[in-house]
Amino acid sequence: MPRTNRRTRRTLSIWAFALLLAGPSDADLPLEPVGRVATIKTPYSPHWVFVGDALGHRTALIDVEDGRMLGTLDSGFGIPQTLHPTRRSEIYVIETHYSRGSRGERSDVLTIYDKASLAPIAEVAIPPKRALSATPVAHVALSDDDRFAAIFNLTPASSLSIVDLEQRRFVSEIQMPGCSLVYPIGERRFAALCMNGSLLVIRLDDSGREVGKQRSQPFFDPETDPVTEKAARFGDRWLFPSFDGWIHPVDFSGPEPVFEERWSLTSERERADGWKIGGYQHLAVHEKSATLYALMHQGGIDSHKQPGSEVWFYDLTERERTRRVELVNPGFTYLGVPIEGGPTWGWLVDWIGDRVMHAIPDIGVDSIAVTLDDAPRLVTSGMFSGGIASFDALTGEFIGRVFSGNLTNAVIQTASPATPGPR
Repeated sequence: MPRTNRRTRRTLSIWAFALLLAGPSDADLPLEPVGRVATIKTPYSPHWVFVGDALGHRTALIDVEDGRMLGTLDSGFGIPQTLHPTRRSEIYVIETHYSRGSRGERSDVLTIYDKASLAPIAEVAIPPKRALSATPVAHVALSDDDRFAAIFNLTPASSLSIVDLEQRRFVSEIQMPGCSLVYPIGERRFAALCMNGSLLVIRLDDSGREVGKQRSQPFFDPETDPVTEKAARFGDRWLFPSFDGWIHPVDFSGPEPVFEERWSLTSERERADGWKIGGYQHLAVHEKSATLYALMHQGGIDSHKQPGSEVWFYDLTERERTRRVELVNPGFTYLGVPIEGGPTWGWLVDWIGDRVMHAIPDIGVDSIAVTLDDAPRLVTSGMFSGGIASFDALTGEFIGRVFSGNLTNAVIQTASPATPGPR
């Protein structure tokens, strides 16, 4: 027999023996039942978060406590935009679909998902013009009584689509020229940022139709130091950060917005040293402890999208910084698979990852969020990985990493939102 044939037969025999040692054949495995729909507990655990996937067109529900991926919601084209009511066991996802995948006839819908099964149960067609953005912060809003959803449209004309979530129908489109985005400020009111530095307050009636619009005086200078759209809510206040590190608090508890005195995230020395907010989702608030979290980095002009290297904690009562936490890399993945190194090389993967994160400005933490319970977790992620890092949100202690299964991590949302209301 030729030598090559003997070598081939020997190789096949080795593979067959390896497969025999690996375990039972498919014929020995029990048949997997089909047609079953698993459910998860409701209400959700306070340490569950939704993490959007920019490439996978979905958002994944993650248990930060034990690292499990509990399920996913489809989101159509673009980064997921979800709404989480407190009074109904539902989740609302704003979706865009094209008849040919990335082209063809466009349709936009608000899809209603059941929280226990994560299965779609209804959908509401909306005008096919909702804004699509790399960072869809403040693109959708839920009224404080969970009755209406407002979806920001950009064609480039700006408007809001209003959906009645109780009757599950599209109600109206509200034009708002010169203003963009949407922030909930009550049961029948929404606010938008305007190009001259002012706010537009929109009032609805009980059917969801417009009954009034009012423009405020400018509260920031859009030419010298504009605010970012990535504001954080604290009771009846919205905290708008400027690119130069100033917080502009706006109190919406009354019939008209009250613009409180601004305060700075940085000292003059820190500002001179280039410390700035950055990333795609750079503020978070823990209501119970009155703590603001800001994702910070050192960079020059126009570096506001640069990932952060630290998170700074602030007491919102005193408006003073209480802690600086140096971040670790949230973990690396390849096609959604974690690169961990195991017990032998895990320390080396972490060591390399931390140094790469601090050495290369475009790799690092892009988004932060905080859970809302009495033992809150600060959760961080990066756009180019499916890894998530978890910290004790009261002490800043690093707890560990979990993985979402996503190709990328774009936007983090807590799965158990706080009930809006005055402080």
